[in-house]
Amino acid sequence: MRRTRILTAVLALAAGLLAGTPPALAAGPEQAAIAADTYTWKNARVDGGGFVPGIVFNRTEKDLAYARTDIGGAYRWQQSTKTWTPLLDSVGWDDWGHTGVVSLASDSVNPDRVYAAVGTYTNSWDPGNGAVMRSADRGASWQKTDLPFKLGGNMPGRGMGERLAVDPNRNSVLYLGAPSGRGLWRSTDSGVTWSQVTNFPNVGDYAQDPSDTSGYASDNQGIVWVTFDESTGTSGAATKTIYVGVADQDNAVYRSTDAGATWSRLAGQPSGYLAHKGVLDTRNGHLYLAYSDKGGPYDGGKGRLWRYATATGAWTDISPVAEADTYYGFSGLTVDRQKPGTLMATAYSSWWPDTQIFRSTDSGATWTKAWDYTSYPTRANRYTMDVSSSPWLTWGANPSPPEETPKLGWMTESLEIDPFDSDRMMYGTGATVYGTENLTAWDRGGTFAIRPMVRGLEETAVNDLASPPSGAPLLSALGDIGGFRHTDLTKVPSMMFTSPNFTTTTSLDFAEANPNTVVRVGNLDSGPHIAFSTDNGANWFAGSDPSGVSGGGTVAAAADGSRFVWSPAGTGVQYATGFGTSWAASSGIPAGAVIESDRVDPKTFYGFKSGKFYVSSDGGATFTASSAAGLPSGDSVRFKALPGAKGDVWLAGGASDGAYGLWHSTDGGAGFTKLPGVEQADTIGFGKAAPGASYQTLFTSAKIGGVRGIFRSTDKGATWTRINDDAHQWGWTGAAITGDPRVYGRVYVATNGRGVIYGDSSDTGGGTDPGPDPAPTGACAVTYKVTNQWSGGFQADVRLANTGSSAWNGWSLGWAFTEGQKVTQAWNAETAQSGTAVTARNVGWNGTVAAGSSVSFGFTGSWSGTNTKPAAFKLGDRTCAVS
Repeated sequence: MRRTRILTAVLALAAGLLAGTPPALAAGPEQAAIAADTYTWKNARVDGGGFVPGIVFNRTEKDLAYARTDIGGAYRWQQSTKTWTPLLDSVGWDDWGHTGVVSLASDSVNPDRVYAAVGTYTNSWDPGNGAVMRSADRGASWQKTDLPFKLGGNMPGRGMGERLAVDPNRNSVLYLGAPSGRGLWRSTDSGVTWSQVTNFPNVGDYAQDPSDTSGYASDNQGIVWVTFDESTGTSGAATKTIYVGVADQDNAVYRSTDAGATWSRLAGQPSGYLAHKGVLDTRNGHLYLAYSDKGGPYDGGKGRLWRYATATGAWTDISPVAEADTYYGFSGLTVDRQKPGTLMATAYSSWWPDTQIFRSTDSGATWTKAWDYTSYPTRANRYTMDVSSSPWLTWGANPSPPEETPKLGWMTESLEIDPFDSDRMMYGTGATVYGTENLTAWDRGGTFAIRPMVRGLEETAVNDLASPPSGAPLLSALGDIGGFRHTDLTKVPSMMFTSPNFTTTTSLDFAEANPNTVVRVGNLDSGPHIAFSTDNGANWFAGSDPSGVSGGGTVAAAADGSRFVWSPAGTGVQYATGFGTSWAASSGIPAGAVIESDRVDPKTFYGFKSGKFYVSSDGGATFTASSAAGLPSGDSVRFKALPGAKGDVWLAGGASDGAYGLWHSTDGGAGFTKLPGVEQADTIGFGKAAPGASYQTLFTSAKIGGVRGIFRSTDKGATWTRINDDAHQWGWTGAAITGDPRVYGRVYVATNGRGVIYGDSSDTGGGTDPGPDPAPTGACAVTYKVTNQWSGGFQADVRLANTGSSAWNGWSLGWAFTEGQKVTQAWNAETAQSGTAVTARNVGWNGTVAAGSSVSFGFTGSWSGTNTKPAAFKLGDRTCAVS
């Protein structure tokens, strides 16, 4: 990850999108009288994309390992496929905060048991308390105990740990270190009930920034790790000696020698630092400690490594470099259980030129580094890196020495040597999990091979999604790593969006009638906040910012790609013709409005802010507030215009203390009708119409019939089908949703930490429009216009009007290109060409054309010599009037 984790979704929640507290453990979801469908759910592969602060190997079963993420749940390693399996997809909407995992513990006595301490924020951003989840089947299913306080899987200090630990001798006993001054907690019944260890003497006092009024950086980071000395107990009896790390720079380590009955500060310990990790080598009797002056995972300017002799109480500074030479803190501490005395640690907060990994084979007396300088800035590396399975990890960068790409990583708080295999090591970074299977080559003077070990672990926060009618099936706007163009959902794209490379992309759009034109906006420490593509997102170029822009906001492209409207952070709504070289302020609409475009009329744009819907009919220059009433009063709203139908707008959003649901307008936002039966809705998207249906399929993340889920409608929202199930909920799914215009039933769902989920229906009854070319009756008229022409190519728009007295249920329009023109790409119609004869027929959602109405489509083509307009058009066997 970059220096800041994505908080967009959380801030929306804090604004009122969600309310209430998580339900009690025993409460089950209310059953709804709605249809259901069986879907297959997968990730659009990115592989990684987020911070992995914890990796835990089971100490008694080979190849059993877990990983925790700060917002994206927990995972179990599958050795047979060398992939990760997600374990917390069952976390539902009301419990969305439980996708943040502050700690994991794998039971070494009964390896089937695993525990997760969950909760994302300790401040008001997460309305619910934390919980301890317990599983007796390695995370396949869970039971939960709610706690009387919050936990912070995405709070400062989340890389320290592990805060949750199982007694290796009496596995019914667990300890949990709490933040926020809530102290140390214990369970004696395998995690079912918990009580505070009231005699523990120190609840911690360190906060990253005590002056932070949001409560994010000002929270006391509390109790940060628990380590048992298993040599001081016997099977079935509680371990006597327990070490506990506390977020207190002067009193960082405490010990009990009587199974937690009494506690005392460890005598002689160093001060001025926080102990990020405490790892015990019982064979040698050494407690190793990794210290930093800050809580991490971003900050840390000084650090030390210390060794404590448990038998004598002697402390030894075993730091690999002098304190004056550190500009980072230490973490990522691990020992080789097969080779006592071998240990490793990381310089977790060394951002530039790279992180560092240290290794000792003599209990810290001497150290070697993963890389060092030969003569500055030239580096000599003890490792090789192959990121071909996740090529975007290079960031498309070409840095100057001593910086290299790909980097070893950053935020490297979790590094673990496999307790059964000295050659295997894994470590988490801010973007992936790296690992090696020949680690001991380091000790022989050779190089060890590092590669991503992250497949199956998807941890991106998704802000926006688009599925164009042609080109790549999926474009995504992501937190921290920008976004991707997926040409194949089953493969990792070669690179994220670059030129520029936004740290977070907040919004993107394409021109409905010209999907090669794409725009995205996002956040960047310095540089432009908008970028354009003319090849469907394959390549990009930066636009220019109007004055005052500080962040991406939302953006919309005109239906034909001729203009753009942008609502950036830091200034008011702006509009531009062409690719944003010159912006002008829009009038009549407040700053911060959410912006969308009509998908047919290139001059029509829409906006929403604070309960008001706004419409522009002059390309975004001026907006007028609609008289529509009864819409949500807040700003937790997402809306979209339907492709192929001017003025057809769907709006979702609201809050539980006011208007909340799904609204539909057929007159460009002049009026909206609230859909009955949709109690809550937060997203809306469109996909290919069902076989035999004339209107596009609707998708929403909503509460319908008393049930929260992902829903589909093939009849304009008259009836709904829940398409996910309780095992596939992914926490919060309120940022974006879209169907696929080319595959019936396919839906793309945005999550806040589990990446882009896509689902395919088991209902395979089609996906293509049935029947032969239709032959509507009645009069027709055609307007044919070449809208752009260049050497060898052109773009044309066609408007087909029903000038008769009865509706068409499907249409097929034919004409001849007598001068050698060839259609190369079409939108809003399916085209075919044989010689000079061209046929354009309706797609599933625009086949019905009422009397007096029209339908439009467009195409690009090639030409040479001349490019005269066709002389005649025929609808079936009827000749249309031409204008």
